[in-house]
Amino acid sequence: MRLETKEDFRQWMHKVLDPLASLYSEGGARLHLGDSGVTYPQVSIEMEAFSRPLWALVPFWAGGGRDEKFEEIYVKGLTNGTDPGHEEYWGGFTDYDQRFVEMAAIASGMIFAPEKVWEPLSSQAKQNLADWLYGINQYIIPDCNWQFFMILVNVALRKHGYRYDQEKLDSGLKKVESYYLGEGWYRDGGSAQKDYYISFAMHYYGLLYAAAMEKEEPERCRQFKDRAELFARDFIYRFDEDGSALPYGRSLAYRFGEAAFWSAYVFAGLKGIPAAVVKGILSRHLNWWDSQKIYDRDGVLTIGYAYPNLIMAERYNAPGSPYWGMKSLLCLAMPDDHEFWAVKGEPLPELSRVKALKQADMIMHRQGKDVIAYAAGVCEKYGHGHVPEKYSKFAYSTRFGFSVARSQIVLHENAPDSALAFVIDGDDYVFVRKVSLSCEVKEDRVVSTWQPFPGILVTSTVIPEEEGHRRIHEIESSFDCTAYDCGYSVEKFTPGYEQKADENQAEVRYESMGCRVEGDGPEAKGMIIEADPNTNVLYTNTTIPAVSYRIRKGEKIRLETVIRTFVK
Repeated sequence: MRLETKEDFRQWMHKVLDPLASLYSEGGARLHLGDSGVTYPQVSIEMEAFSRPLWALVPFWAGGGRDEKFEEIYVKGLTNGTDPGHEEYWGGFTDYDQRFVEMAAIASGMIFAPEKVWEPLSSQAKQNLADWLYGINQYIIPDCNWQFFMILVNVALRKHGYRYDQEKLDSGLKKVESYYLGEGWYRDGGSAQKDYYISFAMHYYGLLYAAAMEKEEPERCRQFKDRAELFARDFIYRFDEDGSALPYGRSLAYRFGEAAFWSAYVFAGLKGIPAAVVKGILSRHLNWWDSQKIYDRDGVLTIGYAYPNLIMAERYNAPGSPYWGMKSLLCLAMPDDHEFWAVKGEPLPELSRVKALKQADMIMHRQGKDVIAYAAGVCEKYGHGHVPEKYSKFAYSTRFGFSVARSQIVLHENAPDSALAFVIDGDDYVFVRKVSLSCEVKEDRVVSTWQPFPGILVTSTVIPEEEGHRRIHEIESSFDCTAYDCGYSVEKFTPGYEQKADENQAEVRYESMGCRVEGDGPEAKGMIIEADPNTNVLYTNTTIPAVSYRIRKGEKIRLETVIRTFVK
């Protein structure tokens, strides 16, 4: 689908949302899309699925769009979901309640499309909705991007003259301010990791606030915008020329939400990156996702990344969760005569081949038709699932993706692509970098010290090169073990596929992509890891070229592995 005109973007929205229309409950307040479980109850699962399409419908309505079926569903659903006497009532709350997250979409509707989300409600329904939303002020919410949910709710209540909590609004904004690191970058509360939540949440909601409160708080709103301008100069490096974005970090099940920042960027009137470039990024990104296997047979979004995949999901990925990606359609709120709709989408501007994003703890490498991030292994270590795989591999690629472990036992189940994996003699467990004990991102290399297992200490240096990268590992071990330095996962069962391993090198390739690994170290030996199905986020079946090394107890070992790739 070509995405140039406003109608093109509207039709993209309809393709994603129209399959849902017949699935809402009789009262309109619940949406049941599947039976997989998460950490919150069924009422929250179905309320989440109801709420998240609003991230596209609200801007669609604000920008002049009309769709009677969804308008009727949401007036009915908001009325019944907040009515304590109705069987579809969304209920009261607990601390850290998932329903607080979903309030933000409703609040945005009240702020930016009140003629569809607020004005059609009866006076009693308005009071019920306002009372229900106010509940976010009466419970504990996490000290992270969730503060913005409370902020947006109180802004919405304030604008409509209903009870709100100025103290909570002020404290939330103060906390958000404390997260700012400089150079356009935030941290997400106490978390040290920098994933696309910085764009998807911290900047996105900051720009919504700036659009909503510019008259009341011009200085704070200008600050949110200025920070987004700085951030955009770095964030643009995460996007490939084919429209894909770097798969890295958590919440990848939101898929095309990776580009939500760019939609908020133009919505807020920012111009440091030209509108034609932003339009090119958004249109290519949405088209790339439209070509992936992301829908079920009924057209409903699945949990996964490039195909349905529960292995890589987090514990908070419910059947309706992927519809948070609809935030990327905020651009639909812009009027028909906006510059964005008039310009033709342009390619990415010329970007540096290698760029250190020190605030993001990585180096970006534009290598031919691939975009790679060399990560320093900065993360929370434990958390929502597969943290080491999503943050602590040596390299992440837009074309090769990355793999998540099916288990920590044996190499093929662990699928340790772009990792140095250890297996201690006499055991089958696989140990990789979970988090770096210390790290430094320099202009031309990433250096980290880490401990895959107590008694094994590794310092790894990753250096971008013309056709790939070089890894140098210095290892001290209290155990006899084998270390496997692994290349990228390569798609299997494709035309021209072949693999080979001999002496100190291994290679897997097919007609359009391939990876070769060559090593120098004690007893270096090339090998191929046949990864379990559904471990890679892009491809259902992959193999991983690797070099194994023999590590002797008490010796100081130096390994050097060169990773070479090609992408046509």
